[in-house]
Amino acid sequence: MHLSFADKPTMPGSAVVLRPVSVTDVPGLLTMLADPEVQRLTGTHRALESGREREQAEWWYATRADHDDRLDLAITARESGEYLGEVVLSELDTHNRSCAFRIALAGSRHLGRGYGTEATRLVLAHAFDTVGLHRIELEVFAFNPRAIHVYEKAGFRWEGTRRQALRWDDEWIDAYVMAVLAHEWRALP
Repeated sequence: MHLSFADKPTMPGSAVVLRPVSVTDVPGLLTMLADPEVQRLTGTHRALESGREREQAEWWYATRADHDDRLDLAITARESGEYLGEVVLSELDTHNRSCAFRIALAGSRHLGRGYGTEATRLVLAHAFDTVGLHRIELEVFAFNPRAIHVYEKAGFRWEGTRRQALRWDDEWIDAYVMAVLAHEWRALP
């Protein structure tokens, strides 16, 4: 079985729609990358090279469809189409049927509304049931309990700690490694 993320699907949910990122999403991406809370939660010290942000973001989103080893999807509001963030499956390892997962919402006004939970569930369903992956892993910083809760609801389990992996505001922060396996995903209610 050859695994690939060459297919860039649109996935509708009840509150969000996941669709391939496009250059039209760049204003939302730039807003997200400039948000201090998003930077903290993702451990991003410097998102883009100053003065070239738009150019870099446009190139990034314009070239995502060219990659069959990753899937970059915009999270949009089902009703309005507003860009809410992105969800990404990357680092596809075809031999071991695994990949990495990350998600970021575009600012604190989108938190606590279930967008991240639904987007996570939609992309995991696609990865396990359509693509045929066996394992998906992520890394989350210890100061992000909201995300840890969402990941646990989606079936991710703690696997280990990368001790003092991030230096933020003169403090060392641990990073937790979590993963979910296909059979664990399918066993969820």
